[in-house]
Amino acid sequence: MKHIFIINGGHPFAHSGGKFNQTLYQNTISHFQALDGFEVKQTQVGDDYDAAAEVEKFKWADIIIYHTPIWWFQIPFGFKKYIDEVFTEGHQNGIYSSDGRSRSNPEINYGTGGLMHGKQYILTTSWNAPKAAFTLENEFFDQKSVDEGAMFGFHKMNAFTGMTCLATHHFHDMEKNADVPLELEHYNTFLKSIV
Repeated sequence: MKHIFIINGGHPFAHSGGKFNQTLYQNTISHFQALDGFEVKQTQVGDDYDAAAEVEKFKWADIIIYHTPIWWFQIPFGFKKYIDEVFTEGHQNGIYSSDGRSRSNPEINYGTGGLMHGKQYILTTSWNAPKAAFTLENEFFDQKSVDEGAMFGFHKMNAFTGMTCLATHHFHDMEKNADVPLELEHYNTFLKSIV
């Protein structure tokens, strides 16, 4: 039995209702619940949660699936608060033991104190920015991919805990030109190809 922990990092704020990420989140839950050999737990960041219980979900999971919209080139503030609270609760309790360094040689081994080795994660992001903004010369993101640019710190955060990235899937131009049925079709194909 493979354990899948699905997190929706989106939550309502201002003009963002979080509808696409909620749809994606429910789609992912349904996908794995319909398959034999998978057990699913989930968290909606916009709902109340207990940090200690969330730590237990991370410890239980084989694969963590993060769904997040991107607001001002970062994850939403509620999702950042969730990560700060849950990962801090997981200090010396299954998520990380330390930053990995020793007092005898503090210059080396930073980021090696994670306790979640053997676990993998999947990251999906949804953007107003079109894909070309990341790939074309002289466009906004200087030809840096989502993973090498805006999400670099998010990937390093997960590496700090010992997890490895299984895959990423990014949704572009979702505010002005979204074709949600087509995006879900592509996403379901992506899921079937990796898990």
